[in-house]
Amino acid sequence: MTSPDPEKPKDSNIKSPLPSTTTTQITHGTITDELVLSKHGLPLFPQPVLSDPLDPLTWPALQKHAILAIVMALYFMFTYITTTTVPSFPDLMTYYSASLEQINWTVAIPALGLSLGPLLWASPADILGRRPILILGTATALVATVGAALAPTLPGYMAARFFQGLGVSPASNVGLAVINDVFFEHERGQKLGLWVLAIDMGLLFGPFIGGFVTLAGHQWIQWLTAILLGVILVAEVAFLPETLYPRRLMLAKTKEKTDVGAGEVPRTKTVAKWNVKPLPGMTHPRVYDTLLRFGKTWKYSVVPVSIMAYCFGWYWWVLSVVTLVPVAYAETYPEPNVQGLLYLGLIVGTLISEVLCSGTLSDRIVVKLAKSNSNQKTPEMRLWLAYPAAILTAVGLIVWGISIDKGYHFMVGQVAFALFGAGIQMGNTAICSYVVDSYPMQSMATMTFYAVMLNMSAFIDPFFIVPWVDNVGWTWTFAGHAIITVFFCIPVIAALHKYGPAMREKAGSPSWVNPEFEESVLHGE
Repeated sequence: MTSPDPEKPKDSNIKSPLPSTTTTQITHGTITDELVLSKHGLPLFPQPVLSDPLDPLTWPALQKHAILAIVMALYFMFTYITTTTVPSFPDLMTYYSASLEQINWTVAIPALGLSLGPLLWASPADILGRRPILILGTATALVATVGAALAPTLPGYMAARFFQGLGVSPASNVGLAVINDVFFEHERGQKLGLWVLAIDMGLLFGPFIGGFVTLAGHQWIQWLTAILLGVILVAEVAFLPETLYPRRLMLAKTKEKTDVGAGEVPRTKTVAKWNVKPLPGMTHPRVYDTLLRFGKTWKYSVVPVSIMAYCFGWYWWVLSVVTLVPVAYAETYPEPNVQGLLYLGLIVGTLISEVLCSGTLSDRIVVKLAKSNSNQKTPEMRLWLAYPAAILTAVGLIVWGISIDKGYHFMVGQVAFALFGAGIQMGNTAICSYVVDSYPMQSMATMTFYAVMLNMSAFIDPFFIVPWVDNVGWTWTFAGHAIITVFFCIPVIAALHKYGPAMREKAGSPSWVNPEFEESVLHGE
């Protein structure tokens, strides 16, 4: 493979660079003695190695977005496996001679696997690379799905459901690491928005598709899931190269005027397809470092404060809505395929939010605010969209609860769902972008924290939502949801907006970085 002309970088976000300059007049898109700038005149992060065709940041846009599509497809399955069985609850109750409460646990069990999995997969992905971990996880989920389709007993079915979640779980933190490997920081809002869209679509398309597939039998829900996972597995094997890149080492070579190909270090596309060895050129974490860093992350307060507020004051209401749709419309629309259609409002609202009001808009806001702030970006610029998102979520929850109690036309509920879905999508994108921008060089650890807490909230919700509705009714249950979102989450976001920089300064810098940014290998340590 020949090196591309460094005067013509492939990434559309970088204009053709001019010779290095030490003057104070810097043209947008140029390379200075120290920095490569974006077309907006802001320093690129991470800094690309423009002369290295193996640097994922320099790969063609088509290949980058093909990789993004694979990651999104697996992240879609992250929540799809959890909710696609909801319309088959009556059949599962009959087949396994179980109560509704027991069958409701089958939604919580894969969420437990999704919560624990990121702690298991993060360190191996920083040692062996992203590709083998994503392939291994998908294969595990595929085998578990076949087991769920064939399970003769409820305990066996629930065990298979747990391993489904465990197998798909790398889509969260490892999947985000892949996105960070191939895209720049200033693109993060849009790409994270699409990544979040995938998990939200999986959550909502799960019961939508499951409602129709249930007509062929509850086992076919699992067989269809197995087919989808099989397609993703083939795509990973064929089209997903390794993306973990020894960036510190390669940047050092360019600064030392050394040919980046000299003393060839196997990296990205030149790594063995079935690699089982630690990737060279980086200092790798120990296998148990994920657990240690999960504990240490609590010190960096903006991360736990923002994520805990979102997960336990906002996001978990999604499970309240999704799991209760069959109960809410049991008398008026008892057919599972019709109930599946009732998720369309959530899908439409989520899609519209992403197209108009989420990731891309977040990037534009950050660029505009940075230009008015002496080209200085701050993570808090990502939080502006969280305020309208919380309001939309709350309004949607209240309207839906009232519509069920009052027996309003189903279209009222669809409008409420659209508002709710839009709010969840915007809020999720805002929080993820904020956390990653706060500690970009520790993104694997922060997203592991996010994945654990997000799915822990999803695991807990099914255990209390039915008694809540039974005790106070639909209106006050979902009004309670809305009150918590508005009067808890919005003040927390406002506090982060004001005090976030001081909180980060007080906490200091983490003692670790992602392996691609690790410096110790440069000193022979």
